[in-house]
Amino acid sequence: MFQFFLPHAWNPRVSMPPNLSDCIASRGGNILSADVFVPQNKRVFYSRNVFVFDPVMWPRMQMEEDFLRISKTFNAMRSVIRVPALDPKYKIAILVAKQDHCLIDLLHGWQDGRLSVDITCVISNHYRSPENEVIRFLDMHGVPYHYLRTTAENKREEEILELVQNTDFLVLARSMRILSSFFLRSYGKDIINIHHGLLPSFSGSNPSKQAVDAGVKLIGATSHFVTEGLDAGPIIEQMVERVSHRDNLQSYVQKSENLEKQCLTSAIRSYCELRVLPYEKKNTVVF
Repeated sequence: MFQFFLPHAWNPRVSMPPNLSDCIASRGGNILSADVFVPQNKRVFYSRNVFVFDPVMWPRMQMEEDFLRISKTFNAMRSVIRVPALDPKYKIAILVAKQDHCLIDLLHGWQDGRLSVDITCVISNHYRSPENEVIRFLDMHGVPYHYLRTTAENKREEEILELVQNTDFLVLARSMRILSSFFLRSYGKDIINIHHGLLPSFSGSNPSKQAVDAGVKLIGATSHFVTEGLDAGPIIEQMVERVSHRDNLQSYVQKSENLEKQCLTSAIRSYCELRVLPYEKKNTVVF
């Protein structure tokens, strides 16, 4: 997979920079799909390409050099290559609080191969006993669980930073914590959050009760990047489900939790498959 983000628009009749397709063909590769987005009246070009190749004819290091040269030629703002069969999986840490439905779903997805990541650890401000289902699962698979009791005065962020320093990105699986500007700047990598509401509506705490009180007919879940603004980061994925006057708070919550699990998994998978690109300041392109 090759993700390309150029700062200049191309002829809309051209599916990708010609040097890119020529390079792949000259190395014996074959393009399977090419996604392109050229915003109207914007001098940018977004592209995601999937191709097959023979690693004997085109060694991984040579591929890196070839695409680096193309990126420099076109002054690409972002260029990422991943070869799933050869490259190491993304390393992630999961931050969670008391509710663990999203965590459990991620762990099962990781176990059965639906999520191609390496989970380095799980960090929580909620104590779980050794008999807890999650703890037993983590112990069985050798994944450390770190319980860090937090207070309003001490959010233990420096300790968290120490635990996640070797990760590629973080996942907030209903961690219910607001990360400080210090943490975001110090970590410096992407953080994916799941919000139990259809942003930008019902931000903050208890969106299910907000939705019930508002009498909505659609509820949803939103997965987004974490920024300094509360629930204001660029959206990666959203999912919805219809509700009616027959639903109560309990059924709202049950439906919402199912949406959260699906939405977060989909967002992580899209991120790992290089389908997500930053678009302007508060938006994303998701191929």
